[in-house]
Amino acid sequence: MSIVIRDVREHELDSVLALNNAAGPAILPLDAARLRRFHADAEYFRIAERDGTLAGFLVGFGSRARHDSVNFRWFAERYPDFFYIDRIVVASRRRGGGVGRAFYADVQSYAELRYPQLACEVFLDDGNDPALLFHGSFGFREVGQHVMPGVDGGPGHRAAMLMKELCSYPWVRDTYRGHLPEVPWIVAPRTAAAPVQRATGT
Repeated sequence: MSIVIRDVREHELDSVLALNNAAGPAILPLDAARLRRFHADAEYFRIAERDGTLAGFLVGFGSRARHDSVNFRWFAERYPDFFYIDRIVVASRRRGGGVGRAFYADVQSYAELRYPQLACEVFLDDGNDPALLFHGSFGFREVGQHVMPGVDGGPGHRAAMLMKELCSYPWVRDTYRGHLPEVPWIVAPRTAAAPVQRATGT
């Protein structure tokens, strides 16, 4: 069956929360309040459906977002303009079935019209070669490492900080000067959280 990627709906947030918190140590846990902040503020918050059931979700923020993630801030302190993948979660029974690749194709098609770079991190505490290989196959490269603060004095997560140049962005920026055509496939996926128009040439 095909994979359908679409905007999350508010009534699905409980299912998204359960999926996130069952994902294991490679994904930071969430509580309901933080997930609702994501729903209110994230520029990109989409789910994948396969066979009519929730197969995964991806949350992303533009570099001008008011986002309190320490990994987001790491990028913001070093790069002026990027789109940040805060988290991608794929249901365990769907891993290896193309959901992650479908998400990355979708989020890149969104980001490359609006941002010059795509950013994310991969936790390194327990190895994680499959995740590094996955991102490398999409053209991400490591630009540094960051150790997140631990909880209650415990050790923090060490993460590889990854970025990908979005080669289409300069042409889009120079051609459309921040005013993209209003056609369905270009419209921001979450109108309420769509980014403000930004100055061109930066």
